[in-house]
Amino acid sequence: MTLPGEGEARSAITALRPTGLTVAVAESLTGGLVVGALTTVPGASAVVRGGVVAYATDLKASVLGVDADLLAERGPVDAEVARQMAAGVAHALGADVGLATTGVAGPDPQGAAPVGRVHIALAGAGGGRSLVLDLDGSREEIRAETVRRVLVLLAQAARAAAPSGPRGTVEGSRRPEGGHP
Repeated sequence: MTLPGEGEARSAITALRPTGLTVAVAESLTGGLVVGALTTVPGASAVVRGGVVAYATDLKASVLGVDADLLAERGPVDAEVARQMAAGVAHALGADVGLATTGVAGPDPQGAAPVGRVHIALAGAGGGRSLVLDLDGSREEIRAETVRRVLVLLAQAARAAAPSGPRGTVEGSRRPEGGHP
């Protein structure tokens, strides 16, 4: 079975390995596709800590630590929600880098967010970054493009954190006993 983003996942894993950084993924609209793509790559276990599929809005708060007032005010399809999801999953799973996806794949809009509005975010690796995407296509095409884009974001951050620079960690992240140094 071929998952969307396998080539981008290979590139991200290849870029992450020399940095010693680990990654965790918080997914909403992609429903596990991002971590699925990452774990298809041989050697991914050296850098992938795991993932959380927080499809329901309340899980974004209770599991990932997204501010409940923010969710109530803006809804789950929001740049700050994506940033908090990324930081929350890194903290929860003891990773250096957190990724997040949230958005509307369709078939219907969600609140004021149209179909194709997606927020992706990265926390850690020397900072954070979020992007808003307005994607066209079917539900499957929107989800696949989201996977590709967030994995490109991860590969770019990993290359920027390559061995020549200091390792960045997410503030408050923790490493379990026996974790990567």
